[in-house]
Amino acid sequence: MSPASIAISVLILGGVALTFAILIALANMKLRVWEDPRIDAVADLLPGSNCGACGSPGCRVFAEELVAGVRQPAMCTQLGTDDVIDIADYLGVEAGEAVKRVARLLCAGGSDVTVRWADYIGIETCGAAAAVAAGGVGCGWACLGLADCERSCDYDAIYMNEVGLPVVVPDNCTACGDCVEACPRDLFTLMPIDQKLIVQCKSLLEGDEAEELCRVACTGCGLCATDAAPGLIEMRNGLAVIDYSKNQLADPVATSRCPTSAIVWIEKQQFADGRVENFGSTPNSASYLARVIHSERQVKLPVSLGSDDGIRVWLNGRQVLSNQVARGAAADQEKIELPLVAGDNHLL
Repeated sequence: MSPASIAISVLILGGVALTFAILIALANMKLRVWEDPRIDAVADLLPGSNCGACGSPGCRVFAEELVAGVRQPAMCTQLGTDDVIDIADYLGVEAGEAVKRVARLLCAGGSDVTVRWADYIGIETCGAAAAVAAGGVGCGWACLGLADCERSCDYDAIYMNEVGLPVVVPDNCTACGDCVEACPRDLFTLMPIDQKLIVQCKSLLEGDEAEELCRVACTGCGLCATDAAPGLIEMRNGLAVIDYSKNQLADPVATSRCPTSAIVWIEKQQFADGRVENFGSTPNSASYLARVIHSERQVKLPVSLGSDDGIRVWLNGRQVLSNQVARGAAADQEKIELPLVAGDNHLL
């Protein structure tokens, strides 16, 4: 091939490439969709986990919505207070407010209170156990206790306690919903943390039939509905159902006469109470526990307590229990009624 032919070929190819480059550049100028550069900056300030707890399908979409002004920074459940303020200052918007949501387990049926028909031996997952004779658990609505939810959580917000129930750590929970999807019995739900009145049971059995399978099952007695504010709780198919649109009416009174403690008042973390806590082996020592209980009105609240040897209880500076006894700690050793006043009550 002659040098002239090579030169002509190069010129033709170069001309074609230049023509297409010009056409692409013109098309880009004509068809380009402008994107706010702040979107990239905001996306870099977000966690990038794409958990979806904010209601958006991912952090990039959430950043676009923040820049567009349809969302507020506080809606991201993983951002710390300083991060929320940084984004708000960058965009020149209000940080906003959002009630923290956490995962709640609608079952309190641990291995200490539920009947088991058989021992499950197989793949150690709730999904597998649910497919094989319900994992040997008598109640068809009970937690199987094989920790699918714990393994699904990327934020160390769930651990299994000593009776096989998953405990959610509210400070770590981002309400991403992975545990909700992981549970084969649909026992998890995402709730605002200010919804403190919870029915920890989904069993549709009633009365003795329910209690024979689980000591903390809802028996459908209706006492909680009677004691609660009108319209707050109704009985459906033998199960207490709370109307959270009336959450401002809720208080611990609704739990006071439940014979099985199926309905509970939770200040922060589920399943944190009722354990024997070991404070050390120092002889002849005393340990103190303090709690603030808020009540909307004056009421008597039944409580159960236990202690290693003697116990004394003060409420609002007044001693309400004193028992000097030699014993090991266990649940329900003392049962008293606390005369709560409206507002904060200081228990020691």
